[in-house]
Amino acid sequence: MDKRLERVLPRVQKPARYVGGEYNAVMKDKEEVDVRFAFCFPDTYEIGMSNLGMRILYGVMNEMPGVWCERVFTPWGDMEEALRENGIPLYALESGDAVRDFDIVGFSVGYEMAYTAMLNMLDLSGIPLRSGDRPGLTPLVIAGGTAMYNAEPVADFLDLALIGEGEDLLPEVIALYRQAKREGWDKPRFLRAAAQIQGVYVPSLYDVSYHENGTIRAITPLDGAPEKVVKRVVHDMDKSYYPAKTIVPSTEIVHDRITLEVFRGCIRGCRFCQAGYVYRPVRCRSRDQLVDYGQAAVEDSGYQEMTLSSLSTSDYPELVGLCDGLGDFCGKNHVNLSLPSLRADNFSMELMQRLQKGRKAGLTFAPEAGTQRLRDAINKNLTEEDLTESLKTAFSGGWSAVKLYYMLGLPTETDEDILGIAEMAKHAVHTWREYASNKNRPLRLTVSTSWFVPKPFTAFQWEAQITREEYERRVKLLRSAITAKAVTYNWHDGDTSFLEAVLARGDRRLSRVLESAWRKGAKLDAWTDYFDLNRWLEAFAECGLDPAFYASREREREELLPWSMISCYVFDDYLWRQRELAYQSVTTLDCRTRCSGCGANQVEGGECYHG
Repeated sequence: MDKRLERVLPRVQKPARYVGGEYNAVMKDKEEVDVRFAFCFPDTYEIGMSNLGMRILYGVMNEMPGVWCERVFTPWGDMEEALRENGIPLYALESGDAVRDFDIVGFSVGYEMAYTAMLNMLDLSGIPLRSGDRPGLTPLVIAGGTAMYNAEPVADFLDLALIGEGEDLLPEVIALYRQAKREGWDKPRFLRAAAQIQGVYVPSLYDVSYHENGTIRAITPLDGAPEKVVKRVVHDMDKSYYPAKTIVPSTEIVHDRITLEVFRGCIRGCRFCQAGYVYRPVRCRSRDQLVDYGQAAVEDSGYQEMTLSSLSTSDYPELVGLCDGLGDFCGKNHVNLSLPSLRADNFSMELMQRLQKGRKAGLTFAPEAGTQRLRDAINKNLTEEDLTESLKTAFSGGWSAVKLYYMLGLPTETDEDILGIAEMAKHAVHTWREYASNKNRPLRLTVSTSWFVPKPFTAFQWEAQITREEYERRVKLLRSAITAKAVTYNWHDGDTSFLEAVLARGDRRLSRVLESAWRKGAKLDAWTDYFDLNRWLEAFAECGLDPAFYASREREREELLPWSMISCYVFDDYLWRQRELAYQSVTTLDCRTRCSGCGANQVEGGECYHG
């Protein structure tokens, strides 16, 4: 360890974030490595180490001979200050080497509010922010994750973006980089070759022109780059890498447990949900493999909690059998088995009996909207009767802590829909009074709302976000309508959701705004401790751009969208048709019941639901 770090660490919060040396961290001999990959997560250690995708890709890369992948996280403010004051560059946890000395610097970005943390990490590493200021092949700066389905706001900073799932894609990029390094290619040659790999988007190989009104006139590929960059998909989950031997953190993290990913994709098609569209088609892991992985992960790590994870875990077709398969092992080893979020239309007594073998953690259901009309508009395919039956099952089974999650500002929402949330909460209280089997523990019912953010590759990607003033009015209306003492109402901060909407549908002109905001102090914008909308508004004004143009403006069907060069297989015509059905409050059946022809079956060459 750097002697300067030995002096710094005792003076910062949670020094265990910055020392590495955890059980199962991968160490390699540098003499046997020809590609070093700095895997950067633009948030704190506690958040990054809770990310299953990062653990998967860390394992995939470190299984490649000659490749060493090391982890880098965003330092908290006190540690950043200490690094800058002492002239210590940002470093990787495994070796302690400076990030600027690595071959590839890769970011995992699932959330647009992490963009300024990316810039801050590059600056702390001593790496120029803009791709154009890094003429050499090394270090290559890349990024992947859900946010990269629209990489345009960070286009000026990235050499390339990875679209889709990375287990197969990253090794191909690394193999090409290894060839380029061995044969002495320059950076332009490498980028042209990389653009031919399915799932690789090279921003510098696309020219974007604009109309006078600020909308996009044309997106023109250059030097042989494809007109459409098509996402990568892992076809067989049973052959996909799972980190059964995983790093055990030396300090507490947000999700300090084993996470079993039961399937990818979603059969539901909620019209607001980006992940539900971009992760299509549905691909399940086999029950027996999941049981084996779960047992191996517990035995290796010593964790006493295991969660079954996916976009809609209770839709896993063998869920009860999986719980049975894990039940005896978990019981003998005092491991609590949990499901983080459940659909209210399939939470059964059968499932409850499996879950109640462990400690009764809180249950979370997401009705999303307060009336049947609006739930049909967003294609939630959930009735109030479904929710009532699930609450009856939970309360009669001894649960007393339940969270209900909703969104405010959904397209077509009215005050009646908002007041319907309060009515549903009131009805939930009555259901507890009538059916609770254990009234010694008081009911803890939490109603949480967030501000709807329209996202790319959804049926609502053309919608305007409601204004901040209107959002605050709707929050106030709901607050006044929730009167039961047993109900706690939490709502999401409006400023961050407004900026998220701006960045989610932004174009590459926002790179200037991002850099300006970062220079004004923006860095950990996902944290209220650091977020300040005013510095962003100043940056927009400085760059001559209006954030409302991106957040609060409805798009026309024929408008060319900033992410139009990307394909997640789902047809634009299908998304537009779903938008039209939303305004009619007409639902679409789930993929398990009937294929709706979204386009994701192009991946498999036929109907794409496998479960």
